[in-house]
Amino acid sequence: MTATVDEFALAAIRKDVTANRILVMGRFSMLSKEQIDFYQENGYLMIEDALSDEQLHLLQSVTQTMIEASREVSQSNDIYDLDQGHSAAEPRLTRIKLPHQQHPAFWDVLRSERITSMLKPLVGPDIRLHTSKLNTKAPGGGAAVEWHQDWAFYPHTNDDLLAVGIMLGDVEMDNGPLLVIPGSHRGPVLSHMNNGVFSGAIDPDDPAFDVSKAVALTGKAGSMSVHHVRTLHGSAPNLSNKARLLLLYECGAADAWPIAGSVSAFTGMSQTGFWQALNERTICGEQPLQPRLADVPIRMPLPPPPDSSSIFKVQQSSGARSAFA
Repeated sequence: MTATVDEFALAAIRKDVTANRILVMGRFSMLSKEQIDFYQENGYLMIEDALSDEQLHLLQSVTQTMIEASREVSQSNDIYDLDQGHSAAEPRLTRIKLPHQQHPAFWDVLRSERITSMLKPLVGPDIRLHTSKLNTKAPGGGAAVEWHQDWAFYPHTNDDLLAVGIMLGDVEMDNGPLLVIPGSHRGPVLSHMNNGVFSGAIDPDDPAFDVSKAVALTGKAGSMSVHHVRTLHGSAPNLSNKARLLLLYECGAADAWPIAGSVSAFTGMSQTGFWQALNERTICGEQPLQPRLADVPIRMPLPPPPDSSSIFKVQQSSGARSAFA
């Protein structure tokens, strides 16, 4: 099923989602059994006031400083993915890459007891970061992210993995909120192939994809979303006059070991380097030496598309069909 942005907004995003979120909206605290059960059943969670005012203001300040610095950049690099129309006069970004490596504030917030206390009930006491990104969807048409499952990009030995989305500004219906399909994490891993290469996006006409079930994850700055690694999700273009700033941490149980990209002659990474990389990403707890093997569906994200430097380039260069066009 393919829907235009306008049709999607009317038919899916603006539907009443109160029934889907009544269990999960609440102020910061340790997760309740209701919230944990909701996450396990639906594959996502929304938490208000996940950050303290101090944490939020610090991250907002650091982010704005980095956006200002992008005025000096004329093409995408190791820090910035630039959006169409970016200039020194008007910075337009799709993403700040690996923010936890760009400023210690991003790493400190993730490792804070305030955040880890909400992650441990979902993936266990030993948690490792996979990667981070700060999607800075520019106003007036900031790029969409086509529907996909994170699991397609990085299969592991088990799927106790999730993405944490921290809202650094208000996320509303018109500035491209994250959209999820409840319960899709318990279904199949859909094909993310197009033109014979990994496209990082599903086919909008896949019969297992029902956009009418989509729920929009909106909230005030400082709110936090969580979605399972196999949950189908995407986001429409930003049609408002303000940016959508969403800080994403992809992380999970430390006994979930990556299947693609581990130590081998193919990667060129030494045992020492791999072990160091694992431990540098430890959010809390310890790195177990025994991977936990689960019966999970796996498709390798290969062969690669012409440009695999970011999800935006993967989807564009592979010719992925848009569900928002």
